[in-house]
Amino acid sequence: MFTLEECYEKGLLRKTQPSFQKALRSLDSARTWLEEGKVTLRAGAVRSAVVATYMAYFHAARSLLYRDGLREKSHRCILLYLEFYTANGKLETEFVETFERVMSLRHEDQYSLGAEPDPREIASILAYAPRFIQAMEDLAREG
Repeated sequence: MFTLEECYEKGLLRKTQPSFQKALRSLDSARTWLEEGKVTLRAGAVRSAVVATYMAYFHAARSLLYRDGLREKSHRCILLYLEFYTANGKLETEFVETFERVMSLRHEDQYSLGAEPDPREIASILAYAPRFIQAMEDLAREG
């Protein structure tokens, strides 16, 4: 594990030109992935739904980085960046916790030989995703 400061020191978060347009495109991608997650879950493709659901959260969270002029090289650093927003009182912890949960589910599914993810849990995270995406959009438009 590492800290947000280490993300900068190691080049895992790098400064770039802030772009509200890229932030909006990332939010559009989040919504597209969300729809794909719903479709794949309805089709019974639970593992594909996990990946699509994570991508919805990932693109929504990444919109803040684009808006703030940052580029990531680590998904963990995105989580730490969201925690930075929480520490500054701009984001409720439930959003960070949900992002961390879906990130963990995706990681477990892709890198371990464990059991298949629970479709009910994926459905719950998918149902929460519009709130997460909207929170990220609200923050992206704030700046």
